[in-house]
Amino acid sequence: MRVHAYAAPAASEPLEPTTIERRAVGPNDVLIEVAYAGICHSDIHTVRGDWGPQQYPLVPGHEIVGTVAEVGADVTRHRVGDRVGVGCMVNSCGECVNCRKGEEQYCVEGMVGTYGATDRDGTVTQGGYSTHVVVDADYVLSVPEGIDLAAAAPLLCAGITTYSPLRHWGAGPGKKVAVVGLGGLGHMAVKLAHAMGAEVTVLSQSLKKQEDGLRLGADRYYATSDAATFEDLAGEFDLIVNTVSARIDVNAYLGLLAVDGTLVNVGAPAEPMSVNVFSLLANRRSYAGSMIGGIRQTQEMLDFCAEHGLGADIELIAADRINEAYERVLASDVRYRFVIDTATLA
Repeated sequence: MRVHAYAAPAASEPLEPTTIERRAVGPNDVLIEVAYAGICHSDIHTVRGDWGPQQYPLVPGHEIVGTVAEVGADVTRHRVGDRVGVGCMVNSCGECVNCRKGEEQYCVEGMVGTYGATDRDGTVTQGGYSTHVVVDADYVLSVPEGIDLAAAAPLLCAGITTYSPLRHWGAGPGKKVAVVGLGGLGHMAVKLAHAMGAEVTVLSQSLKKQEDGLRLGADRYYATSDAATFEDLAGEFDLIVNTVSARIDVNAYLGLLAVDGTLVNVGAPAEPMSVNVFSLLANRRSYAGSMIGGIRQTQEMLDFCAEHGLGADIELIAADRINEAYERVLASDVRYRFVIDTATLA
């Protein structure tokens, strides 16, 4: 079927309206009428070629929510009219050790990204800046009624990207968690860590978002531009979640970890960052990375958010403001996630 979309025609060129072809609904497929699509910083990196060459035209978007319009003959988990979502992946081998453990994001053969990836049938995937998408039912999530649908869209990337490391490294009562950056990822990390019962500190370049940080659930807020912050908080944290997509002084942040503490990167800067091994040897510290979560954990995250009344703080925009939104994301001028009303695509 032919559907309306917004696509990047080439690297570093503005996105523009277009139409794309979606495959016919197969036996295990779900056709989703997209209601909202979040704008992730990684959309910008990808369409501009920061992470390598792409095939254009490219439709980004991996924070997708909407309703089921049609299901294949073998689909039993989803019905027409259900509220559903699609995140950063739409396929994997399903057979490797990681897929069998429910860690499809670490598929040995490589998970299939929601856009700009080669699907298992050889076609290039196109994302959620569109009116409809067809997805294998095994990669479609149920969005609980307890979450506003527009505020749920960013949960499919920003939510699971921060929820997964918080769960993996045991954020909860008695744990001190720091969140680096208060943007699209960071504001969800603060909400989630607070709901899990951890003591939460925001480490931001300045104090201009301090009021927001405390409102979202942070117990403390420090400016990293102040050298005293790294002295005052030395050896303080069990877990630091770095959400920024820019270079940081990794060694300075490692110095804030307690014994057996972990600094985990979820932001993905285009430039490499260096680590002094002595920063790790002291206090038996760890430096790690984490990439979204599996389908099972993503559903767990959505259910957790519904239980605790959590959604993203969003600014809803029409499709013709996507390019403006990209520039504002790069300028850190959004609180805290742009979401496209896909009704404006038609």
